[in-house]
Amino acid sequence: MTDFSRFKLNALTPAIGAELLDCDLTKIDATLVEEVRAALLQHRVVFFRDQTLTREQHIEFAAQFGELEIHPATPADQPDPEVLRIAHGAKSRGSENMWHSDVTWREAPSLGSVLRAIELPKVGGDTLFTNMVMAYDRLSDEMKEKIEPLSASHDIARVFAKRLGKAPEDLHDKFPPMVHPVVRTHPETNERLIYVNGAFTDHIVDMAPEESRQLLDTLYKTAWNPELQCRFRWREGSMAFWDNRSCQHFAASDYFPDVRVMERVTITGDRPYFDAAA
Repeated sequence: MTDFSRFKLNALTPAIGAELLDCDLTKIDATLVEEVRAALLQHRVVFFRDQTLTREQHIEFAAQFGELEIHPATPADQPDPEVLRIAHGAKSRGSENMWHSDVTWREAPSLGSVLRAIELPKVGGDTLFTNMVMAYDRLSDEMKEKIEPLSASHDIARVFAKRLGKAPEDLHDKFPPMVHPVVRTHPETNERLIYVNGAFTDHIVDMAPEESRQLLDTLYKTAWNPELQCRFRWREGSMAFWDNRSCQHFAASDYFPDVRVMERVTITGDRPYFDAAA
């Protein structure tokens, strides 16, 4: 375990998640960035309380960890396109209530996402996280041997064709479906993990449709094990930073018709790979 000088670490569960307490994200320096990254790699998702960041400071903090991406759901005229605003209320029921990893439909999916609470319901709207390294580790040797050589297609249109009001082929002009390994190697820890998700994974390449569906359903269900999860209850001033390479998340949409507004800044990652020697 790493010793930290810039915050007190409070683990949420044995599997995943830690609060980084007494940490002021408006005071960024190399030591803070190094320690947050170390905590992220150890715990998959880290949480901050009582933060007062502006949008600009939110962007600045996320940019310490890599290049920032612009999501196609961000309005073209938004002055700070790095920020994706996720707002739901009486006229918009939350739809992020499925286990997923962000933007796996990209050629180089996200390293991580930094989410900031803007407006919260009186109760509900928690976010759950699950450890996909542990999900892989708990598979049988036979299942690991079966899935390690496989690849799967990830498609933006599965979710965003309807949300953006566009035909799948129009989205595919800019964001064609991408093929990634079913089991990927984490580029910083060399851990293996399950890298398919119910939101964006469309099918396993070179496999009969029914067999692909059944195998994907089996792999999706590994995320649902409570022993692999943590649950974060948001408060005013709360932020979360998760590693999209090693965990999935689920935004509980149990607060309708109350309002929940969040802002997300996402850090670009690299192309997933599987290293059989790792």
